[in-house]
Amino acid sequence: QVQLVESGGGLVQPGGSLRLACAASGSVFGINVMGWHRQAPGKERELVAAVTSGGTTSYAESVKGRFTISRDNAKNTVYLEMNSLKPEDTAVYYCYYRSVTYNRNYWGRGTQVTVSS
Repeated sequence: QVQLVESGGGLVQPGGSLRLACAASGSVFGINVMGWHRQAPGKERELVAAVTSGGTTSYAESVKGRFTISRDNAKNTVYLEMNSLKPEDTAVYYCYYRSVTYNRNYWGRGTQVTVSS
């Protein structure tokens, strides 16, 4: 069992920045992927960014150059630095943990990010 605790969401003006964090606890072993998905009203949940236990990163094209994902394997924590935020970034952001070794997926409860004037 893996538990995920998210923090850092909030209301930001366009052009502003936020840093999200997600700490994983429990049975965290083996090859895994941690990252963030987001879902806006009326839209499907989409991948924003991810990083593997080996350090390989991936980003949605819409956030490349603006968002940076990183992780601390010792602390089992993933971070998402979001800069130059746009109104279209408004969504609920969900942390996820995927164990490749044990073929199991876990989701956080989500944190609201609102970009508005």
